[in-house]
Amino acid sequence: MPGGRLTQQERQQIALGLADGLAYAEIARRLGRPTSTITREVMRNGGPTAYRAELAHRATERRARRRRPASSRGPQSVPPSHGRDAEAVAEYEEALTTVLMASGLPKMTARVLTCLFTTDAGSLTASELAQRLQVSPASVSKAITFLEGQSLVRRERDERRRDRYVVDDELFYQATIASARANDRLVETARRGVTVLGPHTPAATRLENIARFLDFISESITRAAEQAREVLHTKPATTPNDTTRPGPHHG
Repeated sequence: MPGGRLTQQERQQIALGLADGLAYAEIARRLGRPTSTITREVMRNGGPTAYRAELAHRATERRARRRRPASSRGPQSVPPSHGRDAEAVAEYEEALTTVLMASGLPKMTARVLTCLFTTDAGSLTASELAQRLQVSPASVSKAITFLEGQSLVRRERDERRRDRYVVDDELFYQATIASARANDRLVETARRGVTVLGPHTPAATRLENIARFLDFISESITRAAEQAREVLHTKPATTPNDTTRPGPHHG
């Protein structure tokens, strides 16, 4: 099974596979590569509809050139903490970014959210994000605006009166509830269409069924979020330095 970076020929095969409508798993099987490698390659280079082999290959070469001097700058690099393997952390961050992109987030937004999720403090300033991601402050600002609109980050002022962007456990609950509320608006609009299009017509029946489905989903999400909210505030039974067997959290 081939290892290492994808070759230009492999990228051309990926492009051909996408054009033929093949699934990532099938493309991976034909190349003898893990499916995650193909998924990551496609999602970070425009997605299945915009992927171009030549552009992807050049972009990978540019990223590789940027990484080389970054390791020698020292102070700008984020030192690994808690004994972490820096290479493993980088690979994980890339994988998480790919998954977030597949869920619908734009690439830069996914990168910013990954950076915040994997930071022990759970908060960074715009300049810290720009430095870690090696992008412009304007790119960070656009991504943060999107994330704030989705209730996925919140803004705080630190002691130096700088804006810090924070991810915490409660925000995940709030984002879930916000998603349910968005469903509620769609339910209301669908049911208004029933009146406009006339009861008992095929179109009205379709809209009513959509409304009933989304209403059920919204109620289920809200109920589940309320029931599971405590999980977000539960501490692990052990700490990284605790070598004892895990036990109950309380008592």
